[in-house]
Amino acid sequence: MRRKSVLILIVLAVLLIVGSQSLYIVHQTTMAIILQLGEPVDTVTEPGLHVKLPFIQEAVLLDKRILGLEARTAGTYTQDKKAIVLDHYTRWRIADPLRFYQSVRNIQTAQSRLENIVDSQLKAFIGRYTLTDVVSGKRGEIIQTVTQQASERSHDMGIEVIDVRIRRTDLPPQNQQAIFERMKTERERMAKQYRSEGEEEAAKINSAANREQEIILATAQQQASIIRGKGDAEATRIYAEAISQSPDFYEFIKSLEAYKNSTKNNTRILLPLDSPFLKYLK
Repeated sequence: MRRKSVLILIVLAVLLIVGSQSLYIVHQTTMAIILQLGEPVDTVTEPGLHVKLPFIQEAVLLDKRILGLEARTAGTYTQDKKAIVLDHYTRWRIADPLRFYQSVRNIQTAQSRLENIVDSQLKAFIGRYTLTDVVSGKRGEIIQTVTQQASERSHDMGIEVIDVRIRRTDLPPQNQQAIFERMKTERERMAKQYRSEGEEEAAKINSAANREQEIILATAQQQASIIRGKGDAEATRIYAEAISQSPDFYEFIKSLEAYKNSTKNNTRILLPLDSPFLKYLK
């Protein structure tokens, strides 16, 4: 009886071992490569409980989610010979698990090789653009091209590159001060130019205003002279009419004005008695 119990336990242990070697689980986020004596023979992408041959087959699980690669900071040069430092990241996934396993085996090796591919493509394409294009103008175009090229070059590894992004673009520390000084000098030159152009424009405006003022004053003086001349002419006409109506009275009034003006401030005048000036004082 005891021997029979031991035999049952042995059979159960064997069945348990065989079952553990025959069954494997594929989760929603994974897929499996079935190896037979070390050689890949099948790919399983459907989640659930699956069966394999015990002892001679092995299930290698791979992540089928979109993975991220944080790349190390890399330095390069733009078309206009400006040194920059790039901080970028890549999103990728395993598109062909069998080819992926045959070429790179695991995620760590894949990321190392993918990082080199993306880094070389970034340097190659950034070298075709100026610093201004990389920073703002054509960054989208650069990213799109690098993503496409990196995906094509990693296709043989069973990898699909979904997106490459430049997270930050910096200047090398040893060049920052020199570049800042050059930018400062350039801004000062532009400010000086703008001030010079402003002063020139102000001089033109002032000159035009002074010329306009002179024209207005000359025109006003001309109009005043014309009006004054007309007034004098009218006054002369009125005086002439008045004199023609009573010449003796006019002579009398003018003589009185002369007497008044000549005797101001206790003035003494010596004249003979028969002087015409004393005509109305006799």
